[in-house]
Amino acid sequence: MKCINVPSLVGIIVCLMFISLNSLGQQDRADLKKTIKTIASRHPAKIGFAVIDLQSGDTIDFNGKAHFPMQSAYKFHLALAVLKQVDEGKLKLDQQIFVTAKDLLPNPWSPMREKYPHGNVSITLAEILSYSVSQSDNNGCDMLFRLIGGSSAVHQFIHSVGIQDVARVATEEEMHMNQKIQFKNWSTSFSAVQLLKLFYDNKMLSKSSGDLLLDIMMKTISGPNKIKGLLPKVTIVAYKMDSSGTNSAGVTVASNDIGIVSLPDGKNFAIAVFVSMTNEEEKVTDQIIPEFTKGAWNYFLKEDTLSFQRNVINQQSDSIDLLL
Repeated sequence: MKCINVPSLVGIIVCLMFISLNSLGQQDRADLKKTIKTIASRHPAKIGFAVIDLQSGDTIDFNGKAHFPMQSAYKFHLALAVLKQVDEGKLKLDQQIFVTAKDLLPNPWSPMREKYPHGNVSITLAEILSYSVSQSDNNGCDMLFRLIGGSSAVHQFIHSVGIQDVARVATEEEMHMNQKIQFKNWSTSFSAVQLLKLFYDNKMLSKSSGDLLLDIMMKTISGPNKIKGLLPKVTIVAYKMDSSGTNSAGVTVASNDIGIVSLPDGKNFAIAVFVSMTNEEEKVTDQIIPEFTKGAWNYFLKEDTLSFQRNVINQQSDSIDLLL
């Protein structure tokens, strides 16, 4: 914009309008931060929040560098590592995986075990991947770990793409054997949205593998009270949620959600909310994530309006330059 080269009252007015819109954008950003702090202050919990504009990369966070137990949110990380090996030709989505009765442990959450209660069946890698991500199947998750070389393979892959503030060292079976181990699988909310942006920008997987994972995440069948809870019902969301449940001491160690949200104009933002170590009732805890998401949703709707207005003003300024 060439404000200084427009020697007219109209040009000055255009410049002032542009400055005013920038001020409004800064105020909206401050308002979102205030909203997040207000929501967090109402709950006796450790909370981490981060949101990123997937077009510009602009990021806003609250407690974004703190470590949180990931629980099943890490199945997104696992899926990335599996599909990377598919892209490299080490695995095939249609290859048959033989599932034994021993693979289907009785205690972990496992819709796959419900469908194949006796095991001894061959199912495709694609089906196991879908169970693990969209239905958070713990047995399927551990089968994938064994297939690609263990949890360390996931850890190394995520670090190799530049995401350092994350650790993946234990399987579902290991976490069920010792609850303290879950704290060794951690992430920050900031690193979670950075990883989502790499995924969104197709910098980790082939387009076909990326589209497949996005479709699986959009078909997540649980967690309507998490990211999607307060958004319009028609909103497209690709997400991976989880919850530790409440332990014998009445504490919820983790209630998390990470995902990509589509706005009405087709733009997208990624969000990560981690809630940890709270003794509030589950229905109360479940409202934290949708409240944060709604705050981000409102912020980006305002930003889109301001962006449109800036474009109009810039066009008017260019027209004035041509006339002069």
